[in-house]
Amino acid sequence: MTSLDELPIRDDLRGQHPYGAPQLEVRYALNVNENTHPVPEAVARDIVESLAQAVLGVNRYPDREFTELREALAAYLGHGLSAEQLWAANGSNEVIQQLLQAFGGPGRSVLGFPPSYSMHSIIAAGTGTRWLTAERDADYEISPGTAAAAVERLKPDIVFLCAPNNPTGTGVPLATIEAAYDATDGIVMVDEAYAEFMPADAPSALSLLPGRERLVVSRTMSKAFAFAGARVGYLAAAPAVIDALRLVRLPYHLSALTQAAAVAALRHADEMLSTVADIAAQRDRLERELTALGYRVLPSQANFVLVEGFADPRATFEALLAQSILVRDVGIPGTLRITAGTAEETGVVIRAIAGLGPGGAR
Repeated sequence: MTSLDELPIRDDLRGQHPYGAPQLEVRYALNVNENTHPVPEAVARDIVESLAQAVLGVNRYPDREFTELREALAAYLGHGLSAEQLWAANGSNEVIQQLLQAFGGPGRSVLGFPPSYSMHSIIAAGTGTRWLTAERDADYEISPGTAAAAVERLKPDIVFLCAPNNPTGTGVPLATIEAAYDATDGIVMVDEAYAEFMPADAPSALSLLPGRERLVVSRTMSKAFAFAGARVGYLAAAPAVIDALRLVRLPYHLSALTQAAAVAALRHADEMLSTVADIAAQRDRLERELTALGYRVLPSQANFVLVEGFADPRATFEALLAQSILVRDVGIPGTLRITAGTAEETGVVIRAIAGLGPGGAR
């Protein structure tokens, strides 16, 4: 049987590995930062009714410009945005892929600040865009000076900033985004997948869009909206950036069913986001109670925490898995990342870690 190595695959893809978050049947899945609360039943029924209506027309191609969805996204985000400044795709990963297809590619580069979202480098590889990295400051922060110096030194065509950062939960000051933007003539993309979980006084990069034609802010409905299975991501940018994405998107890339489901969910934004405060409280509970157990928990603005102090993270991961609890080993020495779920899930994982003793399993 032919192996991957025997196929005439692109040279730059040899030795690469696909995104590989474990998908296991467990009782407590706290590894991929989903909203573990179900969609409210009344909202689910309205979404189903919208899908039923959309099914009646699936013999025809969907609205290629997904106009109603873009209008709904603009209304949801506010900040004076219009539908012409919104774009959507099948998850924010596809949005980012289209961005790199349009502004990256062979002979071009994108700068990231690891540790950060692993798909950024994977999408860069898939589009033939050279992946560049720069170091963060202490505690995974990125100061304006650090960002500007890295951009000026490496001269990337695109800069990625993850705010709040995954897997650390670290926030990114607006001044850092401004410094990166001012240091380049290229695109600056701010990945705000977890923006809804930020403190109320933490401003979004959306506020920086006016007057910045090369700034892009991406979002997702997978996290706060509890819509991960629907695969809806989007970005806000200048209309010219949206025009660029039209050049690389596949025809009719958003199905009529996806559009109908997303529009219906946005009609119920308040209900869909009603669990955000509780999730943030469980995140803070994880920080408080795991700190009391002797671990260091990084301050997080997202719906997860990165916990330091495990003597053998892999052994602790396996010990928790044996109790039907799935967390994430992100490869940072001594750490595990834990999604903030329901109050019950939070209690279960805290008690399980406490039961393993100081430093976790060895």
